[in-house]
Amino acid sequence: MKKWLLVGAVGIVLYVLFSSKQVELGAGVYAPEEPRQELINAATPFQHRGFKVKPLAEFDITAKVIRRENYKYDQGAAISPMDLALGWGRMSDEAVLEQINFSQSGRWYRYRYQSAPIPQKEIETHSANMHMIPAESWIQDDLEDISAGQVVRIRGKLVEVSKDDGWKWRSSLRRDDTGNGACELVYVESVEIILD
Repeated sequence: MKKWLLVGAVGIVLYVLFSSKQVELGAGVYAPEEPRQELINAATPFQHRGFKVKPLAEFDITAKVIRRENYKYDQGAAISPMDLALGWGRMSDEAVLEQINFSQSGRWYRYRYQSAPIPQKEIETHSANMHMIPAESWIQDDLEDISAGQVVRIRGKLVEVSKDDGWKWRSSLRRDDTGNGACELVYVESVEIILD
């Protein structure tokens, strides 16, 4: 009996390791278009998972997933359980990405390189760390199926979320900002894996 339990445990570990392996598509720009965004005027806030959500802009992005990170214990995890670091334009080209080292933690996305494969400004304006807020439980399931390396299309809204105690988290509305406050906070209404 112990032998079969050990075999089963090894099988589960191997499945987790290989099912979360990064997808490799090869060289080429897989997400050439800029994210599309349209400001929303006088939007009505709504309640979601115990938070007040205020829509700021309609948002539609097709991008390569550079990295993903799940969160369970920080203040925003109850509404945004996952971040995706996304790249578009030449930041969706694996020939570029393989020359950059990426990391993701604490709701930050970081990169470093020995020699920039494309201009620094292009790296900044064609990649971003985005905090995902699933609109429905089935959308959360779809987000959890996403792996680094895939190309995805995400549609929804850029939002501001707040709680009655004064805590607030607001999306960036620009692609050219960096540092604290530069991440997008995306209320995800649909997600589709385009290439994997």
